[in-house]
Amino acid sequence: QVQLVESGGGLVQAGGSLRLSCTASERTFSVNDLGWFRQAPGKEREFVAVIDWSGRRTAYADSVKGRFTVSRDNAKNTVYLQMNSLRPEDTAVYYCAADRDLRYSLRLSDYDYWGQGTQVTVSS
Repeated sequence: QVQLVESGGGLVQAGGSLRLSCTASERTFSVNDLGWFRQAPGKEREFVAVIDWSGRRTAYADSVKGRFTVSRDNAKNTVYLQMNSLRPEDTAVYYCAADRDLRYSLRLSDYDYWGQGTQVTVSS
């Protein structure tokens, strides 16, 4: 079973940047698609970004397109989410998740393993 640990969250002013990291416990990480999701208070968890196992394909939610970039380093078992031009509405707990069936999916239900989440707070 893959264990995922997110880090890099924190408090930042609007317009600022943060880089989130998600490190996996196993080398099998390199054959999983990885997704980032977020959940704001009182809202459902939503898709943010996905990167395929090779790192060659990425997709983003419209709300973050052009501001966020997902990448991965399979040698380090780590996926990153670079977040620029942050807005107060980006405030949420951010989760990474792994899909062992390589569905390159935007759906929460397609992901098999989840991290514990990291809080991102953007002040206005």
